Amino acid sequence: MSKKENSSRKKTPAKSDGRIMIEAVDLAKFYGPFIAIRNLNFSVKQGEVVAFLGPNGAGKSTTMKLLTGFLSPSEGHAKIGGFDVESQRLEAANLIGYLPENGPLYNEMTPEGILVYLGRARGLSSSLLKQRLEYVNDVCALHEVWRKSIDKLSRGFRQRVGMALALLHDPEVLILDEPTSGLDPNQLQESRELIRSLGKSKTIVLSTHILQEVDAVCNRVILINEGEVVFDGSVDEMAGEKSDLTVRFHELTEMSV
Repeated sequence: MSKKENSSRKKTPAKSDGRIMIEAVDLAKFYGPFIAIRNLNFSVKQGEVVAFLGPNGAGKSTTMKLLTGFLSPSEGHAKIGGFDVESQRLEAANLIGYLPENGPLYNEMTPEGILVYLGRARGLSSSLLKQRLEYVNDVCALHEVWRKSIDKLSRGFRQRVGMALALLHDPEVLILDEPTSGLDPNQLQESRELIRSLGKSKTIVLSTHILQEVDAVCNRVILINEGEVVFDGSVDEMAGEKSDLTVRFHELTEMSV
């Protein structure tokens, strides 16, 4: 990537008000002798759009599951909006919209059906649920499959349903694991525009293997390797003097081996 290309990036500018929305403190997860992550420390302020990067097996998905309460830490703790994810699970969960990689869906249901089910389970009033259904149907472009069985949907549309589920209750924090996985080029562009738009009002952490996504929508990078943070800074700092995220990714992950 040239310096000219670097200067023309279209991304959501950092605009934090200083409130910490996501915090990992000495976070660790062990599976017997295997260490998935260890001594993980970072915080994300309100309004930041952060790329959470790392090679396969670095601990990205494990960290996201710890932040969202799907896993319990072996050591340390995670907080969302000041609420401890373990001891204040419901308060933290109300603030989170989570899109897991290849998240499970009820194949026999329709996008409308599963969203109505989840909205009622979350206790949304009928009027609010109607508003939110209209919103997610629109922003996730689900009109043509709204009443189609999920088992008939393409991978891209299933990913959109997952995003709609994450957005339904209008959370302050979005944690997205590979949000553009399986999307075609047109859907990819739509997803980037959606994330940029959401970044104007929400705190977002997204994991991705596509470094162009980082360049397009994020203003900060947290890079982990072998379960530890090896870089935490702006996208421009990550790119370095050569303005090349791919080169720096290899340099930083190889340095920690």
